[in-house]
Amino acid sequence: MYKTILVATDGSALSDLAVTQAVELAAVLHARLVLVTASEPFHLLSTEAEQIADTEDIYRRTMQQRADRILGAAAEKAAASGVPAVTVHVENDHPFEAIIATAERQLCDLIIMASHGRRGFSALVLGSQTTKVLTHSTIPVLVVRAEATPAERGAAA
Repeated sequence: MYKTILVATDGSALSDLAVTQAVELAAVLHARLVLVTASEPFHLLSTEAEQIADTEDIYRRTMQQRADRILGAAAEKAAASGVPAVTVHVENDHPFEAIIATAERQLCDLIIMASHGRRGFSALVLGSQTTKVLTHSTIPVLVVRAEATPAERGAAA
């Protein structure tokens, strides 16, 4: 079925849940994982606090350290389950494009991402990277949502 699975992570608790589920799925399917995180490139003119305060070299070093931490934690989860994994850190102004391009380059047959499940106006305004990947990818996408409590599941029914 799926032989190479890409999972995108930003180190958040929700994306950690996606990594955990991707590792579990890859273990069952004997698939390999491509663990990817994206950073925004340095911009000389920016409103991002990290970019205003840093030089380009400091910014790049900080983003690489962040990526190493995020991908290292994900790679440890994969290794603990015996799942082969490669890590990829990409820079792109549009993370969804980098995720899709990495999936295509790595010949992935499934992309796994987390989503907060925003609806209505907040979804329209915020526009998640997951929604953009769903819209633009020709590779199947599995979306991991936050785990609902029993009370939340009952209210939804």
